[in-house]
Amino acid sequence: MEEKFIAAWENNRAAAALMGIRMRPLDLKGAKRVLSGSRLSDGFGDLKAKRQLKLSLEALAVDKRFTSLFTDEEANEALSRLLEAGFYL
Repeated sequence: MEEKFIAAWENNRAAAALMGIRMRPLDLKGAKRVLSGSRLSDGFGDLKAKRQLKLSLEALAVDKRFTSLFTDEEANEALSRLLEAGFYL
């Protein structure tokens, strides 16, 4: 499952790069660290401005394919960030 998450993140990074948005590579440990902190993921603001939050780390963390990889706290933080940005699943 972790490999599928990493592949999905790489696909999202590639799509964002085509829009001129840079997001750094992350493994699962790095993704969990981002969601445990207070900073938004790389590119979140730019993705929001382009109405492409579906490509964000936060959106992947609440994707039903990957929810088992994250704690409730991490998933709730991701969902809160998305909702605050006006993104509804």
